[in-house]
Amino acid sequence: MIMVYENPSFVITLKPSGVNFHSEEEAGFVVQMSEQLGIQLFPVHRLDKMTSGLLILAKNPETAAQFGKMFEERKIEKYYLAISLRKPKKKMGWIKGDMSSARRGDYKLLNSMNNPAITQFVSCALRTHERGFLIKPHTGKTHQIRVALKSLGSPIAGDERYAQADEARKEERGYLHAYALRFDFNNECFEFVVSPDEGERFVSSEMKTQLETWKKPWELF
Repeated sequence: MIMVYENPSFVITLKPSGVNFHSEEEAGFVVQMSEQLGIQLFPVHRLDKMTSGLLILAKNPETAAQFGKMFEERKIEKYYLAISLRKPKKKMGWIKGDMSSARRGDYKLLNSMNNPAITQFVSCALRTHERGFLIKPHTGKTHQIRVALKSLGSPIAGDERYAQADEARKEERGYLHAYALRFDFNNECFEFVVSPDEGERFVSSEMKTQLETWKKPWELF
């Protein structure tokens, strides 16, 4: 497991795609990181199994509570990368709506706005039939980005739950990556940006070229 940053209060790590966040049949990511560092770590947010990228883990319950409050107050900026094999209904903008549970643990986006999931994005053409997305979720709902992109007609490549399952199974991974984090902690500004290194579509020359223009994602929203 890769460590990006460490201080006495928290660590920033990189979760690989395909690793469960919580322990199921085998040790989950948090347990593996705790064993690697030899200390108990406390999760403050999570990533789906298919999602790779940046993750904050607290070193003590007090820091975990502090980060929990920051997430609740939307004081932590998160940015994601995704690739779809379908053209979106619009190339940039906002996706807003309530989310409702559907069959088999899926979620769907509704037209109502009582407690909406709010997602902002820009996109670009990559290779033939590929669309790249830079995404800023303003809320933290389960499967929010995956459902938002499906609502655009652009489900994430390799997402067996929300894309066509037979097509998704041909991909080596689900193409969603937690790309950047930005927040203030104890009066210090922290910025982390790490490009994906797993998945042929994520490491193509076209994607790498595009990431040069997305190096500071907070300047684009």
